[in-house]
Amino acid sequence: MYFTDAGIEELDDQRGDEQVSMAWLAERLRDFVDLNPEFETAVDRLASWLARLDPDAADDE
Repeated sequence: MYFTDAGIEELDDQRGDEQVSMAWLAERLRDFVDLNPEFETAVDRLASWLARLDPDAADDE
């Protein structure tokens, strides 16, 4: 596990059973960038990557 995976693991452990809408996630990302503008580029890249994922590919997991 990479050091950066610690937050992902925490998210999965604490909220992995929850389901959220993309609108909810987008709003949380906006809130995060408002509080942490230095991460705007990284969050924007993540959001773009998520937006472009093949929706059928998620069914394979």
